[in-house]
Amino acid sequence: MTNPTIHPPLFQSEGKSLFAGVDETNVSRYVILTVRDPLIKKDVDLAEDIATRYLRDAALVADTQMFITYTGTYKGVPVTISSQGSGAPETEILYAEYLRFTKADTFIRLGCSGTFVENVHVGDFVIADAAVREDGTSSAYIRPGYPAVANYEVNMALTQAAENLGFRYHVGITLSTDSIYAGQGRPLLDYFQEESRGIPEYYAKANVLNFERESSLILTLCNIFNKRGGSVNAVVNSMVTGEMTPGAGYYETAQTILEGIAILSSYDDAKEKLGKPYWTPALMGK
Repeated sequence: MTNPTIHPPLFQSEGKSLFAGVDETNVSRYVILTVRDPLIKKDVDLAEDIATRYLRDAALVADTQMFITYTGTYKGVPVTISSQGSGAPETEILYAEYLRFTKADTFIRLGCSGTFVENVHVGDFVIADAAVREDGTSSAYIRPGYPAVANYEVNMALTQAAENLGFRYHVGITLSTDSIYAGQGRPLLDYFQEESRGIPEYYAKANVLNFERESSLILTLCNIFNKRGGSVNAVVNSMVTGEMTPGAGYYETAQTILEGIAILSSYDDAKEKLGKPYWTPALMGK
């Protein structure tokens, strides 16, 4: 008996984005991917909050009950912000909608995180150079040895923005997990295996600065599909001190990403003017 022909659904409605409601007419090339999480902001949708607080002419693009998207401008640069639920599997769905239905080419994660290390404090934020791929979703696309790394132009712009704004920040490696309990070294009730107990010390020794749930997937998919990816996560809890402060660093993180996009746009303008494929500091002012 031969196998039947497989016709996988493409998750679209009349040729349009089904889950997120985005298309090339209503989003920017620069996209911020946010998360609905009470650890970063309670009782408000982050896309709505950032759009109405910081963007000019912000307009609701779509609210599909799964994702909420706004587009506006920051310092004259068009910016789109989408909010979603937590974790890599839902991030995959949102990213796929952008990939299939829009021309967006730059994706920056805005989220919250914890830390294993002493020199990163609650209220700081971490700009991810790379992410440890302990999520399950990215492994469906490529072997675990494939690196989850941020785009260098994005990170240069984000770092310059943080410096310009005078915020407390770090640049380094992020850990992305699916589990927020055993996977991040926390017991669930009285269940705690030794391999979980050692996670904080293991990654602290390797100078992994913070941990969350989405960055590794975003960075992996951006590299696979030749897009630019970045991730900035506010630190809201510390495994070193036991402190947890929901919302700590959120506004600083949001402002840094928006300012970073404005700087990145200037890089892109310089490249286009000079016909260069990559940005270097020597291009500015030419």
